[in-house]
Amino acid sequence: MVYQPAAGARDLLPLDVAQKRWIEDRLQQVFHRWGYHRIITSTLERMDTLMAGEAIQRHKVIQLQNGQDEELGLRPELTASIARTVVTRMAEAAYPQRLYYNANVFRRNWEKRHNQQQEYYQAGVELLGADGLLANAEVLLLVANCLEALYLRGWQLILGEAGITKSLLDAFPANIRSEVRNAIANLDRVTLDTLPLSEELHQRARIMLDLRGKSADVLQKVSSLNLDADQQAAVNNLKSLVELLESEGKFSLILDLSLIQTIDYYTGIVFEVVSDTEGQALVLGRGGRYDQLLGLYHPQGQNIPGIGFELSIDDLYQVLASSQQLPQSIPASNWLVVPEDQNADAAAFAYAQKLRDSAHLVRVEMDLGGRDAEAIRNYARDRSIAQIAWINSDGTPTIEAVS
Repeated sequence: MVYQPAAGARDLLPLDVAQKRWIEDRLQQVFHRWGYHRIITSTLERMDTLMAGEAIQRHKVIQLQNGQDEELGLRPELTASIARTVVTRMAEAAYPQRLYYNANVFRRNWEKRHNQQQEYYQAGVELLGADGLLANAEVLLLVANCLEALYLRGWQLILGEAGITKSLLDAFPANIRSEVRNAIANLDRVTLDTLPLSEELHQRARIMLDLRGKSADVLQKVSSLNLDADQQAAVNNLKSLVELLESEGKFSLILDLSLIQTIDYYTGIVFEVVSDTEGQALVLGRGGRYDQLLGLYHPQGQNIPGIGFELSIDDLYQVLASSQQLPQSIPASNWLVVPEDQNADAAAFAYAQKLRDSAHLVRVEMDLGGRDAEAIRNYARDRSIAQIAWINSDGTPTIEAVS
C-alpha cells in the first residue's frame, strides 16, 4: 500500500520550507519595523465563533466534533479568531493594538475537485482600536512596504469602500438586492440588464458597475448619484485617503466601488492586491475595515474599530518562483565533524558543540560512522559542506577544506 497525503493536503520538503521561510522572514521584518507584534491563535475554533462575523460560508469550513458534541471548525481565516482573542483575553490592553500573524488556514474542497488544495498559508496584520484617515493609510502603506521587501513588481492596489457600496445598494428593492449585489460583484452586465428594475434603477446599477478606474473619474461618477449627507461624507473621506496614498507614490491605484468582498463584515474601505504577471491577474492578498466585528465577541457588545489584511504565501510563492528570487537550494552545513576512531567520539561531539556555540549561526553536522575517508569527502562535496574537522582521540582537530 502506498501512503499519500489526504486529498487537498500536501507536504513541504526542505527546499519548499526554505522558500516559504524566505517570504515569511521578509514580511516579518517589515511587520516588526512598523511596530506590530505576533499573535498565535488556536487552529481549532468553535463554529459559533467562526460564524458570528459571517466570515465565511459554513459549507467551506472543515468541521470536527469533540466528545462533548461541540461543533468545532478549522479556522478558514484569522480575523475572527484574533477579534475573539483580543476582546476576551486582552480586555485591559491599551489601544491601538498592532498585531500580525503567520499561520495556516483551512477551507473545505466543497466543489469536490480531485486533490484541490484545502490548506493554505497566510501572513497578515490587524490594527485594532484605531479608525480614520491615518489608520487606513498606515495599513495600505504597510501592504506596499511588504511587497517592496519581496522585490515584487507589476502589482496594483484595487481600492473600494464597502460602506458606500452597501448604502448605494439600499436604493434597490429588498427582494432583489442580493441579485443586484452578486451581478455587480461579478461584473455581470447581462444579468443586471435582465433584472426587473425601473429604468432609473437600471441606470443606477449600470453606473455602479462602472465605478472602476482612475480615482478622479470614479469619484466624479459616484458624486452624480444624488448622495445623502452620510454618503457624501464617506466619499470625501475616500477622496482624502486616495490623495494621501497617491502623494506617497508607492503603488498603482485603481478605485473600484463595485468591489464587494465575499466576507460580509467589512464596513469601510476594502482592497485587493493584484499581480499582473505575464498577462495573468492573480489576487495576492485582500483586506479592509471592520468596525463592528469585535463588538460581536465583546461581553458588553462594545464596538472596537479594526482594519487588516492578509497576504497569500502560496500565491506570493507562485509569482516569485518564476523570478528566481527564492532560494534555489537548502542552506549547506558549514562543517562536518568526523571522529578518527571510537576513542574520539566524545571529543568530536565536544568540538562540534564548540563550533555551534560561536557568535554567528554555524551549521555543524557529525559524521555518524560506517564510511571510509573518501566516502566522507564525497558526502561533503555533494552537500556543499565547506570544511571537514577530523578529530583525534586527544581532541585535536585536523581541518580540511572541501574543494
